[in-house]
Amino acid sequence: MFTGIVEEKGQIRGIRPGAKSCILTIEGNRIFSDLQVGDSVAVNGVCLTATSIKGHLFTADVMRETLERSSLGELRAGSHVNLERAMLAGGRFGGHIVSGHIDGTGVIVKIEKDDNAVWYTIQATPQVMKYIVEKGSVAIDGISLTVAAVTDSDFSVSIIPHTASETILSEKRVGQTVNLENDVIGKYVEKLLGAASETKRNQGTATERSQGTAKKAGITREWLAENGF
Repeated sequence: MFTGIVEEKGQIRGIRPGAKSCILTIEGNRIFSDLQVGDSVAVNGVCLTATSIKGHLFTADVMRETLERSSLGELRAGSHVNLERAMLAGGRFGGHIVSGHIDGTGVIVKIEKDDNAVWYTIQATPQVMKYIVEKGSVAIDGISLTVAAVTDSDFSVSIIPHTASETILSEKRVGQTVNLENDVIGKYVEKLLGAASETKRNQGTATERSQGTAKKAGITREWLAENGF
C-alpha cells in the first residue's frame, strides 16, 4: 500500500522490450536507503516489484495488462517518473490509501496558472469519472491530490509549488496522458451496495415463489438513486 506522497523523481535508464511486456531499469536516489529485491515501488502510480538492484538502479518487470491499462508504455529512456516505496506499518499517512492498481488513464486538457498554484484539468472516461468526488481524493501519476472541481467529463486539481517541484506533473503538457487511481473506498462501497441489492432481490424472488405474493422491498440502491441520493 502507498500514500500518494511521492518520495522523489527517478529516471528511466533502460527499457528491454518483450513480445508484449518489458523490463524497466530505473535510477533513483532516496528510495535506495532500504530498498530490497522483492519490494514494491510505485512508478508513476503503478505498483511494480524490484527484481534486481545495483547501486542506484533497480529493474522491474511490466506485464502486458499493466502496459495496456497505464501510461507506462509511453515511457522512453530518459523519461522522469514519480517514485514511492510501499508504506511502512509505523509510517506517517500523509496522503490517502493508494493501492498502485491503476483504474485508467486521463488526458490533460487544460493547464492554468493561478498566482502561486497551477490548475490541471484532466479528462477521463465515465468509468473513472463516476468515482471522482469534489473535495475527494485521487491519485494522478501516483500523487495524492484533492479534487477541486468536477464536471461530467473532467475534473480539476490545484497544485502547490512544492508538489510541482517534487513530482513530474510540472513536466506534463496539454494532451499528455496521466495514470489515474480512484479512491478505493468508493469502489468498495459500490461493490457492497450492489451485493446487498442482489441478495435482497434474490430473497424477494424466493419469498414470492414460496408465498405466491409480492413482498415490498425496503431501502435499496435503486430506491436511493430514484430519490436523488
